[in-house]
Amino acid sequence: MAEDGRQQPKNTYMIHMDKSYMPSKLHTTRTPDFLGLGKKSEALFPAIDKLSEVVIGVIDTGVWPESKSYDDTGLGPIPSGWKGKCELSNNFNSSNCNRKLICARFFSRGYTVAFGHIDNMVESESPRDNDCHGTHTSTTAARSAVAEVSLFGYASGTASGMAPQARIATYKVCWLRGCLSSDVLAAVDEAIEDGVDILSMSIGGGLSTYYRDPIASGAFSAMPHGIPVSCSAGNPGSLSNVAPWITTVGAGTLDRNFTAYLSLGNGNKYKGISLYTGKSELDLLFPLVYGDSASNSTSGNLCLPYSLIPEKVAGKIVICDRGANPRILKGQVVKNAGGARMILTHTDSHGESDTNPTAKISFGGTRFGIKPSAVVASFSSREPNPLAPEILKPDLIAPGMNILAGWTNKAGPTGLGSVKRCVSFNIISGTSMSCPHVSGLAALLKAEHPEWSPAAIRSTLMKTAYITYKNGEIIQDFATGNPATPFDYGAGHVDPVAALDPGLVYDAGVQDYLSFPCALNYDRYEIILATNVNFTRNSRKKYSLRDFNYPSFAVPLQTALGKGGAGVGVSTSVKYTRTLTNVGAPAKYKVSVSSKLSSVKILVEPQLVSFSQTYEKKTHCDIYCHFYAIRCS
Repeated sequence: MAEDGRQQPKNTYMIHMDKSYMPSKLHTTRTPDFLGLGKKSEALFPAIDKLSEVVIGVIDTGVWPESKSYDDTGLGPIPSGWKGKCELSNNFNSSNCNRKLICARFFSRGYTVAFGHIDNMVESESPRDNDCHGTHTSTTAARSAVAEVSLFGYASGTASGMAPQARIATYKVCWLRGCLSSDVLAAVDEAIEDGVDILSMSIGGGLSTYYRDPIASGAFSAMPHGIPVSCSAGNPGSLSNVAPWITTVGAGTLDRNFTAYLSLGNGNKYKGISLYTGKSELDLLFPLVYGDSASNSTSGNLCLPYSLIPEKVAGKIVICDRGANPRILKGQVVKNAGGARMILTHTDSHGESDTNPTAKISFGGTRFGIKPSAVVASFSSREPNPLAPEILKPDLIAPGMNILAGWTNKAGPTGLGSVKRCVSFNIISGTSMSCPHVSGLAALLKAEHPEWSPAAIRSTLMKTAYITYKNGEIIQDFATGNPATPFDYGAGHVDPVAALDPGLVYDAGVQDYLSFPCALNYDRYEIILATNVNFTRNSRKKYSLRDFNYPSFAVPLQTALGKGGAGVGVSTSVKYTRTLTNVGAPAKYKVSVSSKLSSVKILVEPQLVSFSQTYEKKTHCDIYCHFYAIRCS
């Protein structure tokens, strides 16, 4: 939940060889329309009776069953064969579930071994969500339509999940001090046994080798059962959840903003974002001070607790830099020191100065039609995949900025105990929010094509994603203000309407995925840890990531230039092979690939591929990448 504007819990520790995943890394009224899922396209999507057979399992902080988002009006009987249940506890019973919320379980054995008894006066040892994160993610994926919702008037309208008729099953694994890997694995096993069709996990514990990553191991266990697994890519920091059998989701913005305006005394004006709902002193100028100038601490610019000198900030607007602590805590620090307002900045200073700065802030409410959109969110983790550079991660991006979804109605929007206003819906940001969007979209595809494998569903979402706006310009990166790269957005931004007719997919099964750790030279024990499969690599077989049938790929520089590097004017070639599966009608496809770099040329053979029937495969799609070493001057 970094970047969701709420207080983050303290760090946890490795205890009893059990890995802890922080809720802070767990890891809407607008998004359905933004993604093309509005009323105009309803006829394109699965019938209600099909979608209501799909169960989305959400592994998170639990559920607040009283939320209107779990209303089961209009839903038929629970799918036959479903084995899940509502677990009884001191504040949760079977009546809390219905035909929408069909399962609510909790897993705390690993947590209690690591941290001791759970104090029910502080948090509920039950499926009940005291954190709100799990309620937000599950309702993003599949909440029933709820009319006239907002957060204090912002983002008002009817809120609906990505797959509004799908069923929800929740598995609480995250507690006050973290989410233990043994509990996560137990929840995955139970979800598989219960019969979920989709798994959504907005959690992450940083980057680990695949054989030390319980989420990767758990997701592999789900894959043979036909269960697609979506995970959040992570917020500021290293990528998380980069196993190729996981759909790794980064975050993008919407075309909706909550606009605020900053007017300086010297006449300069700036536009930002605010969810402030108090009175706006339109004509009142406040003195303006930078946190670094109002502190004796080196962290004054970050507005960390106790870093500001009250005499220097009292009655002033304080500028705080992004980083180190959540923005809501920065505001609390400013308020406690006597400041009148707080401005959070995302950009470096450029030498601006004023001997007597003043400013006023005005608020514009909810605004639509923001351009460009989508933009890669600044907090969305991105970088070359350090575990397997040939596998591009994240896989794609989806809405994750300022997302309105369900809250517990027993907590304020900030997560701070000092805030008494409780809300039923809240607006937060993070890859934790983008992940359930993709889980819901996967449910739509699963309902329409129950025979498709998890790989086919992932491939469909990736293959039909877009990387340019309608004007042809590349998706922008909020962090830099420049065009984003595949390391930022993966295959691109999800496009559900295009995903309805992908034509071709890159399919893969258990044996294909078992070849992946073999290509990484894992030994038998490491393969078992990563996959839960007793598999021994064939010593006579050559395993290569270049032949791994993934919808995207990257060519590491060392691979491109050879181990010793290439001299100036010397060219090298790398071949990648893919197998195409036709999931549409018989058709012919012509392949055309180009590179904007003069030092890279890409050739695909054959350039014309014909399919005479559905599910026909073609295994002769070879991609040749030619690299020319040039001198940079």
